[in-house]
Amino acid sequence: MNNLLSKLRHSKFAPIYAGILGALLPFSLAPYHCWPLALVCIALFADLLPQQTPKQALLRGWSFGTGLWGVGVSWLFVSIHEYGYTPAWLASLMVLFVAIVMGSFTGLMAYLYRRFKLDKHALLTFAPLFIIFEWLKTWLFTGFPWLFTGYAFIDSVLVAYAPILGVFGVGLLAVVSAQCLLMIAKYQQKAWSYAALISLIWGVGYGLQYVTWTKSDYKQGLSVSIVQGNIPQDVKWQMEWRDKTLAIYEQLSKSEWGQDVVIWPEAAIPMFQYEANDFLIKINNTATASNTAFVTGIPYADLENINKQGIPPFYNSIAALGAGNGLYFKQRLVPFGEYVPFESWLRGVLPFFNLEMSSFSAGNPQQSSLIVKDHKLAAAICYEIAYPEITRRNAEKADFITTLSNDGWFGTSTGPHQHLQMVQMRALETGKWIIRATNTGISGFISPKGTIVKKAPQFKRTVLRGHVYPVKGQTPFSRLGNWPILIFCFGILIISFWRCRRI
Repeated sequence: MNNLLSKLRHSKFAPIYAGILGALLPFSLAPYHCWPLALVCIALFADLLPQQTPKQALLRGWSFGTGLWGVGVSWLFVSIHEYGYTPAWLASLMVLFVAIVMGSFTGLMAYLYRRFKLDKHALLTFAPLFIIFEWLKTWLFTGFPWLFTGYAFIDSVLVAYAPILGVFGVGLLAVVSAQCLLMIAKYQQKAWSYAALISLIWGVGYGLQYVTWTKSDYKQGLSVSIVQGNIPQDVKWQMEWRDKTLAIYEQLSKSEWGQDVVIWPEAAIPMFQYEANDFLIKINNTATASNTAFVTGIPYADLENINKQGIPPFYNSIAALGAGNGLYFKQRLVPFGEYVPFESWLRGVLPFFNLEMSSFSAGNPQQSSLIVKDHKLAAAICYEIAYPEITRRNAEKADFITTLSNDGWFGTSTGPHQHLQMVQMRALETGKWIIRATNTGISGFISPKGTIVKKAPQFKRTVLRGHVYPVKGQTPFSRLGNWPILIFCFGILIISFWRCRRI
């Protein structure tokens, strides 16, 4: 085995091999859930870097990352081509460009790994460096926090670490496990020590499955109806569909008044709040009379803060009415979908850069929870749920979490499934119930253990009924966030770097 791995490492086709490994990695994520594949791909990629020049490592890392992102976010093609009205050839090039840019994270990681000879302590350094570069994707250049290794292990015992260490801690332990498997394959005579480390990591994970960090208060539960309108994305913002959309949601909700909470998805009301004023008053009166909290996504124009050009700031928002109150503005916006970077240059160049409702402003990071039936409801709109720290901060003092989304942009691709998997991880990290309401699916109720208790089928106009419960207690991750795992990773790397410099 060692000879075979050595031949692959020194082969002139090694960068192509790295790209193939990266392209295979997304199949460990939803909807495929083949998590052992993640261990194999990462282990083999790690073995391609030793004994290479920093530039060779850069190329191999970039190739791996480009393969990962090219396949992992191929659903962007649906958004850009089918709903962004961009020619297929150009949409393909745009997805490739995203993959190339995001692949550079792994390329730089591999370059630093060899530049500072961190592979001399591979078992200690590769995993922390790999995870730090995943973390960088949550904030650098506004962030694109997708395809994290930890998500692949949502169906394994490693996920039991999530309430303590979060998705990055799960990923770190998975990468260490992958390296141990590699060492066992290469150095059979020392296999026992690596096998012992894997056994410890996975054994502790097995035991942690039975630890309950938060306790649901089943006496204080709320009955919830999620209304999934299934409005076709290509007509959602058309003027002639405004009244049709409202009628569909109103009809679906007719039998649900009397539930504790009725929830409509992101931008279910396809107009600004001042344009829908009469409709909102009617719905508010209906909800109030039924003692029901009504929660919906709706675009919001702040008419009290109009700028010098006579334009108010626009927000992607969630409003609570009836037996609820509050307004939440989305904090982290989707580039090109909700705002256009370098707008003065790009706006109008392509139809994709001129999508409906792509001029939103970001909400304040410090916002109060929504109130529903005297309970605090933390909010996350679509893409925000992918950010562990934003979700943790918003949910810190809340009883439940709701995430409203419109995954109709992604069609029948893997995007909605990957998105739901992230919601499961956020539930585990915070130890709280999550309500996920979407336009076309996948809507559902997720327990504090990350279990999908109920879900609605995709692309079906339906109502999903379920219950959520406030919890007592907090997970360690809720209290400390990513700091423990980041301090550990940076600490290990600093010590290793110092030791390598002395050799």
